[in-house]
Amino acid sequence: MTTDPRQLEIFPDSLILRRVEPEQNMRRFYLMTVQRDLFGRGALITEFGRIGQAGQVKIAHHEDEARALAALADRAKAKRKRGYQE
Repeated sequence: MTTDPRQLEIFPDSLILRRVEPEQNMRRFYLMTVQRDLFGRGALITEFGRIGQAGQVKIAHHEDEARALAALADRAKAKRKRGYQE
């Protein structure tokens, strides 16, 4: 992960999305991280919920990190369609 805020990553391994709509009292977050598990495979770790509270955590195991990154990209695309932003 780069430390320069002007530099975009081609394949980010973590992503935070937020959806804030005060008129609907909606303040949600979606945090996704790709990590290698103990067996060398990839895992997509997802935490989501209301901003300011502990969220639910789900872990999806994949054959390798590349497939976990692809799953992260697919999930991010779906969440952006629903109004989540970085």
